[in-house]
Formats: sequence, C-alpha cells, structure tokens
Amino acid sequence: MNIERQQYLNQLVDARGNGSIKVISGLRRCGKSYMLKKLFKSYLLTDGVDESHIILIDLENWRFKDFKNPEYLLDYVDSKIIDTEIYYILIDEVQKVNDFVEVLATLLLKDNVEIYVTGSNSKFLSSDIATDFRGRSDEIHMYPLSFPEFLSAYDGNENDALLEYMNYGGLPQILLYKDDYAKANFLRKIYRTVYLKDIYERHRIDYPDEFEELVKIIASSIGSLTNPHKLANSFKSKKNVKDISNKTITLYLKYLADAFLIESAEQYDIKGKNYIDSPMKYYFQDLGLRNCILSFRQIEETHLMENLIFNELKIRGFLVDVGVVPVRTRNAEGKQQRSSYEVDFVANKGSQRYYIQSAWKMPTEEKKEQELRSLRSIGDSFKKIIITGENIHLKRDESGITTMNVLQFLKNSNSLDL
Repeated sequence: MNIERQQYLNQLVDARGNGSIKVISGLRRCGKSYMLKKLFKSYLLTDGVDESHIILIDLENWRFKDFKNPEYLLDYVDSKIIDTEIYYILIDEVQKVNDFVEVLATLLLKDNVEIYVTGSNSKFLSSDIATDFRGRSDEIHMYPLSFPEFLSAYDGNENDALLEYMNYGGLPQILLYKDDYAKANFLRKIYRTVYLKDIYERHRIDYPDEFEELVKIIASSIGSLTNPHKLANSFKSKKNVKDISNKTITLYLKYLADAFLIESAEQYDIKGKNYIDSPMKYYFQDLGLRNCILSFRQIEETHLMENLIFNELKIRGFLVDVGVVPVRTRNAEGKQQRSSYEVDFVANKGSQRYYIQSAWKMPTEEKKEQELRSLRSIGDSFKKIIITGENIHLKRDESGITTMNVLQFLKNSNSLDL
C-alpha cells in the first residue's frame, strides 16, 4: 500500500537548504517514519542525490540500538562524510538518542549537512529543540490520513469510506484490515501497547486507573466545553476510581497533548476580540482511537463530524478556536438580558478567517435557524459556512452564508472558498 502524502512531502522539499533542523512530529503510527525513510528518501534519490550522501539512522530498528549512544552516532556520521557535497542525515525517532539536543547541535555545526528527524512527543520539540536552537528548527506536523488520502487507498465508494473513516480513523495501517473485528482489535492493541505504554514510560502516573478514566471522559465529551474543575467533578460520580485534583488532571491533559492524542480549542470572543481562559474543547487527532477507547459504544455522528472538521482544518494549517458571540436578547417579561451564541469553529490562517458550524442533520426549520442565528449575529464580512452530513448541493442564502455537504468540504482542499 503506497499513499502519497504530498502535502507533507512538499513541506520537507520547501524547507530543503534553509539551514534548520527539519522536525517531523506527530502521533505514533501516523506515517512519519514512512514519510522520512520511504517518501522523502525516494524523492532525494529521484532528484539526483547519491545514496551514499543519505545517512539514515532508524532508531525504531533494534539493529540501530547502539546509535542511542551520542558518541557512537556522531562517530558514525563523521565516518560517512568524506567530501564537501551536501549530506542528508535522516534520524527516525530522534528522542531515543541520549542527549539528543546536544547531538543535533553538534551535527548542525557541520557546513554540508541537512538534518531531518522524526519524533512522537511534542515535549521534545517545544521545550527542547525550539528553545535550544532559537529559530533554527522547522516543525512539519503530520496528522493521520486526511479523508482524501484515506479515500485514495479505500476499496469502495466515498459514502462508505466516510463512515469507515469516522468509525476507524485515519491511521494508515487500518486500511490493511478487511473486517470490523480486525480493525477494532488493532486499535485496542496499539492504544494499550503503544500510546498508553509511551505515556507510562515517560511520566510517573500515580493513578493509572484514574488516568484511563480521564481519557474516557474526554473521549465521550468531544464537542463539549470542559475544564479541569468540571472533569474533577465527573470523577465524583464514578465508582471504583479515586477523586483526583484539578492540578493532577491538568498534568494528565498535558501528557495526552504531548503524545498528540488530543488537541484543545480555546474559546474566542468574536466581538470582544479576546480569548476566554476556560472552559475549552478537546478533540482527538484520530477518531478510531477515540472510538476504541469507548469500546465503539458512542458512535454519534454529530460529535464525530465536529471532531472530523476540526482535524481537517488543522491539517489545512488553520489555527482553530471555538467562537462565542455575545448578544442582547429580551426575556418573557420584555427585559433585556445578556446571552451568547456559540460558533463551532473560528478558523484563522494569515489574513483568512472562516466561521464554521457543524450540523450533521438539520431536519427542521427550527434547527436550521439555530445554526444560522449564531453566524448571522457575528456582524463582520468574513465567510460563514454550515457543514452538514445531509446530501445537499452547495448553496448560499441571501445573507451570504454557505451550506455544504461534509464530503464537499473534505474532498476539495479549497472548499471553504467555494
């Protein structure tokens, strides 16, 4: 199975020759190693780079275990560089190298090297490389397969592919399994043996049962505003688990984000043009993992599509917030009162901004008006869009609000501008 991840390959190619360390980050099993060792290496060879000038160090491979020793790795690289031509150093899972920041700093002193590395833990990128190299590192963040990437390797029609994608997610390996049992079993297995194991090995988790219960609570509440205090209260209603403090929950949420399992979306006051500290929403980078955490018992298309839209916006490079629109309304007695409407997503990239509502179904005029009301209350000229799961043709109403089907949104990378 060969899936072209052209978006990420283009980013690696564009960064070539800029003098920085190129860091491919992302969730374990999302395709980083394949991108570095297969797709990018293949590109270099096709572009005329001699294979002797590509130094590949694969720390996922047991045969490379000695390369975790910094001196061994540096001596090996030195032995391979025998002329003044450019050498491409590709290191997979660089965080496994002891003192890897110092190792990369030493390699960066060489005039004729280009350094590309992968890593699965956001902490090594944000708190180590980005700090120590002060602008001399570029992050290319990979996500699981986008829907078009998934569809390119899926054996079936696009409607079935969408349901499969929402149920089992976009980890590339999921496409190798043919039946539902095998897919679910694969996800359950790697959740325990890869993701949880990684977190437990990196961090001291005093309450593993409570940690796993927290993950379930987050998984069951995608699309809902929450914060550590609310989550702590949720534990009080659970049997057989201890109450845990807000501080511990905050730490556990950070661990989940560091492992790229979840991402957060902050609340943004659209009219006041400021952020609201709490609460916020959490979304899973892969829906298949989210669903397996809940034993595939909460497959609500409404919430899954919202998570799916969030992920697609992030894949397209947008900063994504949850919008809040303060309004004044009148109560039953005719008195004015302050309230607010929610806009599911405020997506920003450079000077671009889009306001987006996610609505799996709009079966009644009342439901349709509810989705439109939030967007109409914003009052600025940026584009406003409703994405629905219903089979409709793209349309635009008299106030300029666009409604499109989720497949139209996902399949066309320029769909927000249609």
